[in-house]
Amino acid sequence: MPNLTLFIAAQKMPPARTRDALTTQCAALCIEILQAAPENVHIVYVCVDEGRGHPAFAELKYRLEPFRTQGVMASFMERLDETIRNCTALTARIRCFGYAASTIHALH
Repeated sequence: MPNLTLFIAAQKMPPARTRDALTTQCAALCIEILQAAPENVHIVYVCVDEGRGHPAFAELKYRLEPFRTQGVMASFMERLDETIRNCTALTARIRCFGYAASTIHALH
């Protein structure tokens, strides 16, 4: 953890080169701001049919830690918003969900 999923409308999905740059920048945010170990950062893109709302939606699932305060998460979301806008020219709705370590069961 953290797991970042970017849901982007099919007709607005950026090309692979742009996604590569966005992935690199998002991973850096997770490592620098959230203090995540590089091997624990997962980023995926999901191509969706646009229904209603923003053409992009970012969902972060992360492990709760004492150092991931409300201020840290606010800073992360601001920087993530800026990164998504700069890379894709899209405004993404961003939501972050923290989980206590005792509630996470994982394999690999």
